[in-house]
Amino acid sequence: MDITADWIAAEPTRRVYEALNSAEAGSSRFVGGCVRNSVMARSVDDIDIATKLVPEQTISALEAAGIRAIPTGIEHGTITAVCAGMPFEITTLRRDVETDGRRAVVAFTTEWTEDAQRRDFRLNALYADGAGKIFDPTGEGLADAKSGRVIFIGDADQRLKEDYLRILRFFRFNAWYGQEIDSSGLAACARQAGGLSRIAKERIWRELFKLFSAPTPQDAVAAMADIGVLETVLGPSLLPTSRLAKLVSIEEQRQRSPDPLLRIMALVPRDAAYLRDLSDALRFSNRERDRLVAWADRDLPDLGQGEGPDLLAGLYRFGAQAVLDRAMTASLDHGQTISQHALVSCDTWQSPDFPVGGDDALAAGFRGPEIGAALKRVEDAWLASGLSLSRPELLDLLRR
Repeated sequence: MDITADWIAAEPTRRVYEALNSAEAGSSRFVGGCVRNSVMARSVDDIDIATKLVPEQTISALEAAGIRAIPTGIEHGTITAVCAGMPFEITTLRRDVETDGRRAVVAFTTEWTEDAQRRDFRLNALYADGAGKIFDPTGEGLADAKSGRVIFIGDADQRLKEDYLRILRFFRFNAWYGQEIDSSGLAACARQAGGLSRIAKERIWRELFKLFSAPTPQDAVAAMADIGVLETVLGPSLLPTSRLAKLVSIEEQRQRSPDPLLRIMALVPRDAAYLRDLSDALRFSNRERDRLVAWADRDLPDLGQGEGPDLLAGLYRFGAQAVLDRAMTASLDHGQTISQHALVSCDTWQSPDFPVGGDDALAAGFRGPEIGAALKRVEDAWLASGLSLSRPELLDLLRR
């Protein structure tokens, strides 16, 4: 089978590909996701190239063609070419010499089959030349890509022992590309799940984020829960995965983009202490942690059906993101989805400045703790009015 793709014909791609193969004819081929996605008629975001050239030869070939070469992972054979602003990751063919479940010691090779055998899944071990001709060293990768099968290369347990993060990659690739989860691969993930404790937390969160970003990840996530992997990475006391399926359905109905963090909220307890621990465990960013904790605020009401002053007050006090997160997840409990009015209000909300401040309270004769109490009284009235009271009206209320 041959593929015809715009990305192959694009000028930056041609320049990089021809530079490498000019150094040694037939030395380089496209590999991995760009080939797989083209076979599956999916969009291609990243272009990776495998080459027989060693890193020094790769750099020389690129620079001779006037292409910038960056040694992003030279110890593992990886050079990034930048052509017309586009990055291309170029890696020398490799074979594993030693693995410990987290990282591998590699040696360079010139054999395409050896390079393919160290990869994770058969559909990721597809190569293509500049004419779009596909090479399938495992003999099954092309069939897997066409039928949506995510199957480990060779012995699944061995592939996982080489890098335990492949457990999460198995579910991530099933979420994005799989039609039916391979039972033997699933069983291997169950046997090797303990190895995830050896993986850096940042890597686990990156994989989870990609998994939960899939349009319909619910079947893969349910399979994770069935074998205990979901609890391993998200902690105990998880809620039923049927909630995630409901949320995905709501997102589709409302034409909302997948929201990985919201999808995790559908599965975890709404408990600030739990979420702080989870954030620390997975090394969430400050922004991600703050969003989770804001959603767990005990004072945050469900305003999914709210309107008028109550909705505006909630948006002002808690912020649009927290109100939206609370309403979306609350709908999973009582079955009443967020109203279109509340949804639009959250999407378009711009928090106004409270028109009255401390200087106004001082001018009105308040001192010390009286200032805060007086401003709160006026702010409450402003919120109860649906933010409609003007500054003169608020000053009059302050003085009274």
